[in-house]
Amino acid sequence: MTTTRQNGSLHTNIQDHIATIEFGHPASNSFPSELLERLAKELITVGNHADVAIIILKSEGKKAFCAGASFDELVAISNLKDGQQFFAGFANVLNAMRTCGKLIIGRVQGKTVGGGVGLIAACDYVLATENAAIKLSEFTIGIGPFVIEPAVTRKIGVSGTSELTLDATNWKNAYWAKEKGLYAKVFETINELDKEVEILSEKLASYNPIALTEMKKALWKGTENWTDLLAERAAISGALVLSEFTKKALEKFRK
Repeated sequence: MTTTRQNGSLHTNIQDHIATIEFGHPASNSFPSELLERLAKELITVGNHADVAIIILKSEGKKAFCAGASFDELVAISNLKDGQQFFAGFANVLNAMRTCGKLIIGRVQGKTVGGGVGLIAACDYVLATENAAIKLSEFTIGIGPFVIEPAVTRKIGVSGTSELTLDATNWKNAYWAKEKGLYAKVFETINELDKEVEILSEKLASYNPIALTEMKKALWKGTENWTDLLAERAAISGALVLSEFTKKALEKFRK
């Protein structure tokens, strides 16, 4: 079961040099702005923890991994400042994942949409189940995955990102994601997934922590401009969400 808290939940457990960060939200593990802010801060805090060698990022429950940013908040945006701030939420998380100094293992048990795909792409190594299909549906409401695009393209290339973005109404299955390089391995069951996550994280935690840190830096070389780049992308999305096209597309979702 996932949390019933409307602002979501975030828990960190540190054991044997492995930090497991688990997020949850009753709306298919989506992210309201407050939860995104908490996650970004937690990633930096855990990354600075001297006793942590590896981070595991996971979500609650057995169904969706992440439904992206809060749709209720998206629908409520009424000005450019709020729009930019809303989309900056995932930008801040991606930058925290990039700069936290610790390798991150993503544990993906189910479907993922929108910003959640960016979250997966920003992990350094991802294990998933057969149910972990992905979709970028932003075009259907008049915006685009501009903030997460650098992270997704870095993992699956321009052609993969193009296919995923332009085919906005269809799910790509877990094996498609593995073929493109988003997932390292795909398992039939959650139990198999968790066993492999445990084995891998324990192996990595036993390695030289300095080597792990240096590998993190090497893997992310060339992304030093992301603080500015993702802020620029958040501004693009913040403006688009106020367009007449998007306003009309979102009308049917207003409560």
